[in-house]
Amino acid sequence: MDLEKHPQKPVAQKPVAPAEPPAIRASDADRDRIADILREALAEGRLDAEEHAERIDSVYRAKTVAELEPLVRDLPATGADGRPITPTSSSSSSSSPYGYGPEDPDAQAENLVAIFSSSTRRGRWRIGSKTNAFALFGNIEIDLTEALFGQRTTVINATSIFGNVEITVPQNISLRGNGTGIFGNFEVVTLEAEEQDAPTVVVNGYSVFGNVEAKPKRGKFIADLRNQLRKHLGH
Repeated sequence: MDLEKHPQKPVAQKPVAPAEPPAIRASDADRDRIADILREALAEGRLDAEEHAERIDSVYRAKTVAELEPLVRDLPATGADGRPITPTSSSSSSSSPYGYGPEDPDAQAENLVAIFSSSTRRGRWRIGSKTNAFALFGNIEIDLTEALFGQRTTVINATSIFGNVEITVPQNISLRGNGTGIFGNFEVVTLEAEEQDAPTVVVNGYSVFGNVEAKPKRGKFIADLRNQLRKHLGH
C-alpha cells in the first residue's frame, strides 16, 4: 500500500472539561454574617421562630460558602451592616473583640426539664448554640450573666405549662424573642448590643397558664469574651 497516496487521518481528540474550582471553606466571619441576616429576617417577620432556628442550625453546620448561600437566597442580600454576602478572610474575623470557640456541628442541644420540680443553670459555664427548656408545674432559671458563649447566636426554646422559665442575660449582648402567651405571659426585653460582634440570644417558645421571661441583669457585662474563653479552655 502506498502510504504517500493514502495518508492516515488524524484522530480527533475529545475536549477536556475544565476542572471545577474547589469549594471555598466558610470562615467564622462568613457564618456570623449569615446569622446576622437571619436575625434581621426574624426581627422583621420574614422568618418565623421555627424557620429561624432551623436555618441557624444549618449555618453552624455548614463547611463551605456554597452551603451558606441557599440559607439566605430568599432574603435581602445584605446583612445588618449593609454589606453583601462575600467570603471574608481570616484576618477580618481575628480582629473581632469577641473570641468564640470552634464550632461543633455535631453538638446536641442541652435539655432543661422541670416537672413538679426546679432546674437551675448559672455561674461560669459554656452555653451551646441551642437549649431547650420545658417547665410543667415547675421552675427553670437560666442565668447567662457569667456564661461563656461558644458561638455568635444562641437559641433558647422555652415552653412553660403551669410553670415558669426565667432567663437572665448580661446588658451588653443582643436579646431577641418570638413567642406567645396563652392565659399566661411571654415577655422578652429586647436588647441591641453596641458591639456588632456581640453575642445574640434568641428566645422562642410559648407559655400556657405560665410564664416565660427574658431580661438583662443590671450591672452585669461581658468585658472580654476572648480572654474569658481562652482561660476557660486552658489556652
